[in-house]
Amino acid sequence: MASAEDELNLLVIVVDVNPIWWGQQGQREPEFTLCKCLDAVMVMGNSHMAMTRTNRLAVIASHCQDSHFLYPSKSWESGDSGGDEISSSRDGKYELLAVANNLIAEEIRSIMTKTEVTGNSTDTLLAGSLAKALCYINRVSKELEVGQEMKSRILVIKAADDCALQYMNFMNVIFAAQKQNILIDACVLDSDSGLLQQACDITGGLYLKIPQKVALAQYLLEQWVFLPDSEQRSQLVLPPPAHVDYRAACFCHRNLIEIGYVCSVCLSIFCNFSPICTTCETAFKIQLPQMVKPKKKKLKQAA
Repeated sequence: MASAEDELNLLVIVVDVNPIWWGQQGQREPEFTLCKCLDAVMVMGNSHMAMTRTNRLAVIASHCQDSHFLYPSKSWESGDSGGDEISSSRDGKYELLAVANNLIAEEIRSIMTKTEVTGNSTDTLLAGSLAKALCYINRVSKELEVGQEMKSRILVIKAADDCALQYMNFMNVIFAAQKQNILIDACVLDSDSGLLQQACDITGGLYLKIPQKVALAQYLLEQWVFLPDSEQRSQLVLPPPAHVDYRAACFCHRNLIEIGYVCSVCLSIFCNFSPICTTCETAFKIQLPQMVKPKKKKLKQAA
């Protein structure tokens, strides 16, 4: 049996770096920018790694075109992480934290420099980022030593609005995380996210829409419980759960609906009735109402 000190605790932070939303945010609130958000993320990541030597961290940038690993990046895996430059610094900072901060800053700078928003799709690919986080957690779990255990969770920092087109992919990710006992926490910066409310409720995570974006670092560390893991949260007084919007998105128009039609074969949801399922092409046998024949009038007999 492995001791509690040798138990690996992996935190994957998914950050919404949608350039369209952050550009509009800079015009509305110049004091809160993407740089300030990433500073809060790095403070959160540094605190997580500094708590225990076996804690691991990964940071994924969720873009409107792709998902990118900010940390660990390809340069970290190849060994070119700038260790000589960092070890020579005289600020007294723990070298691993300095490496993580520098890599995150370099990767996000490279991503935003190469960004060219084309086409009409400006939605954040959050479902793909969560799927990439689950794949990374699975890869780390395969590399564990014999007898070593791992706890993992995902923290999503959401900025842009939900995309109903990602509903099916998002739900598949949520149920995969639930099956693997992976918590999904959500810190929402702008409007409420019905998809993340469902993700947190299903996996047992914490959902929070922060009232003040400038105080993001305080909400991540001090005022709420994103930093402690699931076992430590059981000893804390958690905030009351938020109302969960469990509306589903129809497969025909991708709109959130309360009442609809469900295919009995593939469970696809439609807002309007269709005799053939557009997903699995099942033809439904419809029992039409019976035609009522009009009664014949009896002719009166002549007297």
